[in-house]
Amino acid sequence: MNASTNDLIALERAYGARNYDPLPVVLSRGEGVWLWDAQGAQYLDMLSAYSAVSFGYGHPRLVAALTQQAQRLAVTSRAFFSDRLPPFLKKLCEVTGMDRALPMTTGAEGVETAIKCARKWGYTVKGIPNGKARIIVCAGNFHGRTSTIVGFSSEAQYREGFGPYADGFDAVPFGDTRALEAAIRPDTAAFLVEPVQGEAGIIVPPEGYLTEVLRICRANNVLMIVDEVQTGLGRTGKVLACHHEGVQPDAIILGKALGGGLIPVSAFCGRASVLDVFKPGDHGSTFGGNALAATVGLESLNVLLDEKLAERAAVMGEYLMQRLKTIASEMIVDVRGKGLLIGLEIDTRRATARQFVETLLKHGVLSKDTHGTVARLAPPLVIDREQIDWGVQRIREALREYGPVYEKAA
Repeated sequence: MNASTNDLIALERAYGARNYDPLPVVLSRGEGVWLWDAQGAQYLDMLSAYSAVSFGYGHPRLVAALTQQAQRLAVTSRAFFSDRLPPFLKKLCEVTGMDRALPMTTGAEGVETAIKCARKWGYTVKGIPNGKARIIVCAGNFHGRTSTIVGFSSEAQYREGFGPYADGFDAVPFGDTRALEAAIRPDTAAFLVEPVQGEAGIIVPPEGYLTEVLRICRANNVLMIVDEVQTGLGRTGKVLACHHEGVQPDAIILGKALGGGLIPVSAFCGRASVLDVFKPGDHGSTFGGNALAATVGLESLNVLLDEKLAERAAVMGEYLMQRLKTIASEMIVDVRGKGLLIGLEIDTRRATARQFVETLLKHGVLSKDTHGTVARLAPPLVIDREQIDWGVQRIREALREYGPVYEKAA
């Protein structure tokens, strides 16, 4: 790094809170799947801002929609109707198959909305005694970082120092339907689940898991709420990850990619009988559903469908997985995932996951370690075979720094 890069990093560390520990690169420009640092060095983005940049950097349709709407009308609050929100809500319901949509700003806000809605549904529809509603979650979950959400996290660092925590949550092992069924009580209102656990290390549940979850929830009058903030909108090779099993839950949480990589947009979508428990004044957000967000969100959904990006993710994800599985290295413990959400688990006896992603950085690939053992490989959905080949070659070069690398049959 030269002096200007060091100076920028030092400036952020001097004036910013220390809640992040970024990789030592200062990014200044992006286009498609590529990023450039302040000195002009080029990198392949294999993180996509945790799926927030699923459509790539500077997608012309999204930039045009943002620019034109920003010059016309951005924020008025939901105190008034706007001409941009209704078509966005309609498209959200068409894409998710739900009856109602409630727009928010961040993914965590979407989850908080789901929690409030599930509790009120439990009281007003299921008949749970007031103040007694419980929600089942999964061990290893990542649903955000609000004080409520970290309270039911199983990650020690997310919890330490932030209590006391809200009551009303019960955790079961991810992928274990017997444990879910055993945990349900008369006062259980909902089960909140990720179709693939991203932050836990790209953990894919057993085949048929979501189908059985839906059966159990229906049989016990419990809401099935699927958190698709990271997995939704094409990431796993389907528009929604729960579509791999044809599952239609009671409600779905969207975020990240919904903002087109430009602004934060999220939504809680569900059946009418679920969302209709909200009355005017029950819930809201100053920026939720603003005209600018609605415009960008609508265009993001249109781009997803028009460019068949979910189908592209399925094809490119399979290709990336095959290419990775031809790499024989003692550093690789496992390669797993779905679509363009892939985890490369490494042998931490040889290097920490953080050290490995720093090595990838030196070779021009941007990734991020997760759960201490896994490098996340989740490029923008617009990536092509040539770019994948370029990235896999750099991954091979990075692995060679830790030992021999050979070719094997996929």
